[in-house]
Amino acid sequence: MTEQQSPPEQMATGEGAGERGGNYKITIYELENFQGKRCELTEELPNITEKEMEKVGSIQVESGPWLGFERQAYAGEQFVLEKGDYPRWDSWSNSHSSDSLMSLRPLQIDSADHKIHLFENVGYTGRKMEIVDDDVPSLWAHGFQDRVASVKALNGTWVGYEYPGYRGRQHVFEKGEYRHWNEWDAN
Repeated sequence: MTEQQSPPEQMATGEGAGERGGNYKITIYELENFQGKRCELTEELPNITEKEMEKVGSIQVESGPWLGFERQAYAGEQFVLEKGDYPRWDSWSNSHSSDSLMSLRPLQIDSADHKIHLFENVGYTGRKMEIVDDDVPSLWAHGFQDRVASVKALNGTWVGYEYPGYRGRQHVFEKGEYRHWNEWDAN
């Protein structure tokens, strides 16, 4: 993983009632372009088959943000879903490697000042980079190399990307400590 970004703009501004204690509402459709069976959610769903749906073909986020996962039980690739329409899988998948979304949960936003520490080695060792309330489209531009092995998200909610320019798989860092990269890799 090479990139970190502060929360998407909606998350940073608190729009969409996604802050702690806020309202969350998302509608999932079994087919593309908001067709077929539909289900409205206001809370987490560890397995879409609990709602008698086999797949998610399109999504409308009324208020959020939400975090979608490729597999059941909040596993696999992560997808940050902000307020808006997602008519087909490639509109929410940043890496275009998966057309599956099997679980969802509201993304809790810590509205405090945003601050995160990135470390090149596990256990918070090696080079350290501190980011405060800022977008960083490329860690290389700041002298940080191509890997982040541990993270301390001191305040705020952050989205890390696999490649420069906010591309590739997304990894969400909510306030907390991630001693080893496998703690945020949902595979």
